Amino acid sequence: MKICKYLILLYIFWVGLIACSLGPEKRDAPALFDLGPQRAHSANPHVIAATVLIAAVNASAWLDTTGMQYRLAYQDASRPETYAQHRWVATPAQLLTERVRARFAAASRGVVTLQDGAKADVTLRIELEDFSQSFDSAQSSKATMRLRATLVTPDTRALLSQRTFNVERPAAPSASGAAQALASASDALIEELYAWATQQIKK
Repeated sequence: MKICKYLILLYIFWVGLIACSLGPEKRDAPALFDLGPQRAHSANPHVIAATVLIAAVNASAWLDTTGMQYRLAYQDASRPETYAQHRWVATPAQLLTERVRARFAAASRGVVTLQDGAKADVTLRIELEDFSQSFDSAQSSKATMRLRATLVTPDTRALLSQRTFNVERPAAPSASGAAQALASASDALIEELYAWATQQIKK
C-alpha cells in the first residue's frame, strides 16, 4: 500500500515537472526607446506669421507599430524585420507628431490640432514612409527616415506645396544604435521641414 502511495506521489511530481517545462518561457521586459529629450527652441512667433494646423502624422501600415524595424539589405532588402526585445515607447508617427508640433509652436502664431476645432491659416499634413534601420553587412548599418509633407489651405483645401524629405544617418549595428541614429535623423529632417514650410507660408 505504501509503495502505491509512493508511486502516485512520484507520478504527480513527474507530471508537474513536465507541465512547468511546457509552460511559457519567462522573458525580460523589452527595452523601450524614444527620440530623446525635445530640443529647446527660442520662441519666435514672427517667423511664421500664421496659425498652423498640424494633423497627426500618418504612417505606412508596416510602420504603424511600436516595433523597431530593420532590414538585412545584404540578404533580402524587401523583407522588414522587427527587433524581438526592443520597442519604441509609442509608434514612430506619434513620436514624430509631438516633435513637429513643438518645433512649429516656437516659430508661429500658434499650432492647433483637429481636436481643438480652432481656425487655422494653413494645414500641414505628414505621411511617414520610412523609419527604419538597414544593414549593408552584419557590421554596418544606417538609419533612414522619409516623409511626404503637404501644405493646404483649410477653407478651400487648395494645395500650396508638397515635398518629400529623406534623411539618412550612419548607425551602430544594434537596436540602440538605430534609436540614436533615428533620433538624429528626426531632428535634422524636422529642421528641413520647418525651413521649407517657412518659405512656402510666406509666399
